[in-house]
Amino acid sequence: MKRTAVFFLLIFLLSCSNKYHRFASNYTFRSNDGIPDYANLDYWAANPLKHNTSDSVPASLLENYHRGSSVDIFFIYPTSYTNMKMPFGWNAPIDNSEINAKTDYSSILYQASVFNEAGRIFAPRYRQANLKAYFPVTKEDTANAVAAFDLAYGDIKSAFEYYLQHYNNGRPIIIASHSQGTTHAKRLLKEFFDGKPLQKKLVAAYIVGIFVQPDLLTNIKACETPNQTGCICSWRTFKEGYKPPFVKEEKFTAVVTNPITWSATNPTALRSQNKGSVLFNFNKIYTGVADAKTADGVLWTRKPRFFGNLFYTSKNYHIADYNFYYISIRNNVEERIKEYFKK
Repeated sequence: MKRTAVFFLLIFLLSCSNKYHRFASNYTFRSNDGIPDYANLDYWAANPLKHNTSDSVPASLLENYHRGSSVDIFFIYPTSYTNMKMPFGWNAPIDNSEINAKTDYSSILYQASVFNEAGRIFAPRYRQANLKAYFPVTKEDTANAVAAFDLAYGDIKSAFEYYLQHYNNGRPIIIASHSQGTTHAKRLLKEFFDGKPLQKKLVAAYIVGIFVQPDLLTNIKACETPNQTGCICSWRTFKEGYKPPFVKEEKFTAVVTNPITWSATNPTALRSQNKGSVLFNFNKIYTGVADAKTADGVLWTRKPRFFGNLFYTSKNYHIADYNFYYISIRNNVEERIKEYFKK
């Protein structure tokens, strides 16, 4: 499970920032037993029964915005508990105000919002594993990391079961995730969808930022065309020509989707084909930021173009897997939904 520290460098740097502290006072709920209660809306980062940051729409898109209501999106967010000193142990507490604020004003705002025109978004809070769980050093670390991921997945499973029982009502589902969220989404797809009756309700899965083995699932395959349904889209974004050591160590070629062409037979797209990115200013759509080329289990782009990119020296664009291709993903979700309802 050991991975190079470069993998989450940008996310780790974010953990040193206090920019989410000003929102923390909005998160005053406290659990009696430390376990999320999914009957309580406080334990959903996104839920259509309450206003939340996934409802946000970039200003330039508002004029033509129409929220869909025929599909549900179950979104599993990435690691917000990035302090590798692990002040709370291997798993985040469910009601820590600063971690919850960071979750809502980072991944829920900048990633989950991609799906808000497609349908209802459900994103459960969960006792996420600390970032260090991806970098165990000793056997004891490895055992603790496995236990931490199991605990986190247990919350996701409970939330999904609650969602199915109380919210779904037979509606089609999109599974979406990033980073640690994808670690759990892979298990969720295997347990609830692959070869199960629920597979018929799967519009698509956008499980991004962590490797997806080509043989992970028996009955659910990688998407090969832009309008294919019941399939998986996945990618990990790096600077063109760069493959980090942990990718080179993989014994398989991971699933990789081009998030501009969405086609297995068209692996390369120019910057001009990218319909728009969302970067630090959520309300501004940036064009021509990133191109896309699939390459042996990863996605490559030339150095992104935006004001200040001179100081953006990382070759690992993990943190921007969704944001570089924000409008393209948004459009593709709509395309797959339309195709799903034709069947």
